[in-house]
Amino acid sequence: MKVDLHCHTTLSDGSLGIEETIAQAKRNSIDCVAITDHDSLSSLSRSSILGRRYGITVIPAVEFSAFDGARKTKAHIICYLPQKPDRLEGLCMRNTDFRKKRGMSMARKVIEKYSISPDHIAKYSSGSNAIYKCHIMHALMDYGHTTRLYGGLYKKLFNMDDGLCSEEVKREIEEYPEVKFVIQLIRSAGGIAVLAHPSVYDNFELLEELAVKGDIDGVEVWHQSTKESDKDFLLAVAQKHNLITTGGSDFHGFYNHKAKPLGSNLTPSASLHKLQNFHSSIKKGLTV
Repeated sequence: MKVDLHCHTTLSDGSLGIEETIAQAKRNSIDCVAITDHDSLSSLSRSSILGRRYGITVIPAVEFSAFDGARKTKAHIICYLPQKPDRLEGLCMRNTDFRKKRGMSMARKVIEKYSISPDHIAKYSSGSNAIYKCHIMHALMDYGHTTRLYGGLYKKLFNMDDGLCSEEVKREIEEYPEVKFVIQLIRSAGGIAVLAHPSVYDNFELLEELAVKGDIDGVEVWHQSTKESDKDFLLAVAQKHNLITTGGSDFHGFYNHKAKPLGSNLTPSASLHKLQNFHSSIKKGLTV
């Protein structure tokens, strides 16, 4: 059974719509997929309907951006199978409002320096809940300012230290809610909280802290950013603290930083069963 529990659509920063993504999963012989758009629950009902149409199991999910205050870094938490998703709407709106303001500020700065149309950026961000860096870069490519989405110009604009939009990038980190608040909210919604791609933001110490206290339900092990040595560490922590282990392609289509088709990283069937069993136990607990 092929299971990809991490992919994005045009509702956040992916280049394919919901149906296109599910259809592509079908072409790639994937049996189960989770659409994990950033801070958005908008895919939940439609992806479920389309999943049945294409004969694919779709796991309801959302990826939240969070801030690890102790280590001053970002962290991403994926919520799987929320029983009461309405409890997550406020957090989605809060993070989305910030993303919108930050995206508009970045776009204005870029437009001041490069001859591109605001409408052209909107062409790529229109289906999303905010303007992302990839939308700005796509517009810059169309106008001939660069031939690469994530090359030298991307670094010039968005480098944390001296990029044109560096202030927006720096503010991005501390504007997000604390990790533990996000996890508590996910649990109050009857969801399963999984720390996504710990290698990306060096969240290994955070993972151990959360795992020891029983404050996290799972960790994403199989991801394009995970080195073999990191994988061994993550599996060891997961085994010691009985965490669910997940994997996925972190698919963004054209907006991927590296070529990674759907299904390039997978979740083992045993892990999917553990996720589903944990979901059933939460559901039973909520109805008692």
